[in-house]
Amino acid sequence: MNSASIAPAQQIMLAGSPQITVVLRRSRQARRMSLRISRLKGHVTLSLPLSCPLAQAEKFILEKEIWIRTHLKGLPQNTETTFGTTVLYQGQILDLCLGQGRQVHQIGSELLVPGPDNMVSSRVKAFFKIQAMLHLHQATDRYAAALGKPYGKITLRDTTSRWGSCSSQGNINYSWRLIMAPPDVLNYVVAHEVAHLAEMNHSAQFWAVVERLYPDHSEQRVWLRKHGEDLHRYVF
Repeated sequence: MNSASIAPAQQIMLAGSPQITVVLRRSRQARRMSLRISRLKGHVTLSLPLSCPLAQAEKFILEKEIWIRTHLKGLPQNTETTFGTTVLYQGQILDLCLGQGRQVHQIGSELLVPGPDNMVSSRVKAFFKIQAMLHLHQATDRYAAALGKPYGKITLRDTTSRWGSCSSQGNINYSWRLIMAPPDVLNYVVAHEVAHLAEMNHSAQFWAVVERLYPDHSEQRVWLRKHGEDLHRYVF
């Protein structure tokens, strides 16, 4: 029979196959216990009041075990980046194939990656980050020039909550996974962040700047809502 045990780092471990880790998040604002499962990472979090006893949290998790396991099974599966699988690059689905030489490159519907097998994932990721920096820099230069505003530095990250951000100092962060999206989607995200150089908010004035930089961007926003989550399914 499955059981739950409380780990030292404020976690509850559900025994079974697979074993599930539930992270406890105590909050002054919490009035009751509530469960959350991240669709991207499959992380299970239990929010609970500061005064809630651990034994009560353990009992709650055991009562919700079937619900937790059912929802985890229903999440989309991650895709490993290995030979014989596919990867998304600039909106195209490419086959990962063994390549010659030392560089990753695309030919038609194939992404050719030098071996050995255990280096495929890291080499594809490195290739994506190089291409992402190249395309994002070019697009940022283009839209910043059109806006007439300078920007600071560009940083690539692997964020799950947003595709980009712009600081009050004009520094812009992007998710390198944007290189997997269609080029129009990448360009829209860049135009969005560059627009923050003029308007550090999401007011009507801000969206007017976005519209001026990238007219008719509704299709790109819809693509991100529908497919953006898929970009995080690839494991590197």
